[in-house]
Amino acid sequence: MDALTVRLAHQVCDGALAWLDRVRGCFALPRGVPDQEIDGSALKALMELSLAAWLVQREAVAGPDSGRTADGLLRFAWNEFREGDLLYRLQRHTPAATFPLEVYSIFAAAGLRHPALEELIAYQAGLRASRVLEHVPNRCLAVLAAARRTGLPPMPDAADVLTPRTWLGGTPEPWMLDGNNAYGMTHTVFHLTDWGARPEGLPLALDDYLRRWLPVWVEVFDETAVWDLLGELLAVDMCLRAPDFYRPVWEHLARAQRDDGMVPNGLTRPSQEPEIAFLNHHHPTIVAVVAGTVTVARAMNRTPASAPA
Repeated sequence: MDALTVRLAHQVCDGALAWLDRVRGCFALPRGVPDQEIDGSALKALMELSLAAWLVQREAVAGPDSGRTADGLLRFAWNEFREGDLLYRLQRHTPAATFPLEVYSIFAAAGLRHPALEELIAYQAGLRASRVLEHVPNRCLAVLAAARRTGLPPMPDAADVLTPRTWLGGTPEPWMLDGNNAYGMTHTVFHLTDWGARPEGLPLALDDYLRRWLPVWVEVFDETAVWDLLGELLAVDMCLRAPDFYRPVWEHLARAQRDDGMVPNGLTRPSQEPEIAFLNHHHPTIVAVVAGTVTVARAMNRTPASAPA
């Protein structure tokens, strides 16, 4: 790691955050639609915006302007979720859904609470149904991480049971990684480490596996210029006990970022109109905020992860 890598990560993050702020209206949920009919992709985009803003707030390594922007975006998202009322109504409408908990955990971690929703979530966490979720394993880890952030009692050994069943937990042949498996792998890491805050949450065997093969995957996706997934891999690096930081890759990502701060997905040509570009390119831009934030935080604030948990 060197000062240039940190500066590039900071630069990419600041530009991406500014672009997200300029197009924040595109994240607004539709009005006049029954709660249960709100499009899932709109809810997901708003959740991802919330996550990026919360991480900027949590790490507190951004400059004052970006810090204020992140605070404003988090408040905007909280208002769009009607200060938790929408999540409460969705949870009541579909009791088995885990999405309301996963979204709410971000705001709860930021100190934004909804007592009625918390009471409902706590009650449902005590049901037998909460222990037999029919999600793929990395999604179950997401629910456990959300419960932990919200302050619910942990399920003993649940992560230990789930982790070996994930794609990453099987330590597959590295050439079997494709886009779908890569997404599952990165999020397994994020959920186990709470987006880099707890590198010790990643089992040593998986840390060793990633130390060996992450550089190969980073090189492949750097060559293909799939900036969306590449940003997630850079964030995974920050979740390891001994990150590599990948300065040349940050240089490439910084060059790919448009002057207005948007990061393209690398697959489709972005429109010059921000509102049109939003559809295909808001996610890589959000990922850039996440990757940049955790990179700067790891460089500035974190002791080597070999220290005891």
